[in-house]
Amino acid sequence: MPTYDAAQAECFVFSFKDGLLSKIAHDLKIRVETLELTVDGDSVSARFDAGSLRVVCARKAKMDAPGTLGASDKKKIEKNIREDVLAAKKHRDITFVSTKVVRDDDGALVSGDLTLHGRTRAIETRVTRRGDRWFAALELDQRDFGITPFKAMLGTLKIQPIVGVELSIPAS
Repeated sequence: MPTYDAAQAECFVFSFKDGLLSKIAHDLKIRVETLELTVDGDSVSARFDAGSLRVVCARKAKMDAPGTLGASDKKKIEKNIREDVLAAKKHRDITFVSTKVVRDDDGALVSGDLTLHGRTRAIETRVTRRGDRWFAALELDQRDFGITPFKAMLGTLKIQPIVGVELSIPAS
């Protein structure tokens, strides 16, 4: 039963700016620093620490733009994510438990229940092999989990409700 933590597995969240002042905002690449993912036959389970999200960098035109954000900007964004968006003190664990895994020649279709911000929703994602890693990507609507997308300056600067999530583990 292989179990992966953040040393082997990677989980990134991508947020996208919106609003009248979006030109002064940034799309973001955020890494989940504390996680545990277990694969046991046709079963997958995972736990992610909502308080462990760290800003990797800003993104421009869907490409990483390192150096765009300073350390203090990153810390402020991380605090907003923990306290205002995810309420990580109250909802520390984000969990996923598969309900069905259908394997085929190209990978697998994984269905399951994701609990985020105290709400559980059914999700589904395709898992494919890319080189020496298994890779899954999906989009989540924060509002489905009772999360109000971040906004500032009377709503003229905000984050789109849809975020991207990418997860990869070593292919063994």
